[in-house]
Amino acid sequence: MSLASWRSPLARALHRNRALVYTRYLQLATVRADQRPANRTIVFRGFLDGSNQLQFVTDARSAKTEQIDRCAWGEACWYFPKTREQFRLAGELLLVKADYPDSTLQKARQAMWQALSDAARTQFAWAYPGKPQTDKDGFDVAVPDATTPLPHFCLLLLDPQAVDHLELRGDPQNRWLHRYDGSGWSAQAINP
Repeated sequence: MSLASWRSPLARALHRNRALVYTRYLQLATVRADQRPANRTIVFRGFLDGSNQLQFVTDARSAKTEQIDRCAWGEACWYFPKTREQFRLAGELLLVKADYPDSTLQKARQAMWQALSDAARTQFAWAYPGKPQTDKDGFDVAVPDATTPLPHFCLLLLDPQAVDHLELRGDPQNRWLHRYDGSGWSAQAINP
């Protein structure tokens, strides 16, 4: 598999902004059942080996998993403040849940679980996300086993089909649209 045309500029932005810890955070938009947008901040966890798919983690009990199950498309927006660049990545979302049939993706799910810190794994043992908080007991939990993911732990993959890359410096600014046509990627300079 060859790397997509947008991977090099994204890798450069990640490298040049690496001193800013929050550059691992980006926003993911999905659509609710009532057709209203839903947007949240997620943490980039690298690329799935041998692919252009971005990796994230999520809880199967969260509202976003219902949105993804219903409409498997989303868009991520990623801003890099030091280099003043924005990447909008639109594509298909895939939830790798505990019962996902592909053994390779199940191995990736398990590897992601094992790569998390104890603090991150513990959040998946907390009380049901989005439900009314009755007491703090639902958050006083033991650290889960580091080798076996909890059943509601999911690997979330974003498989971009279009990437809009905007450099906000320069006069005029620079912007490229990268598109996947089913067989390969193309890139075109477009007006900012």
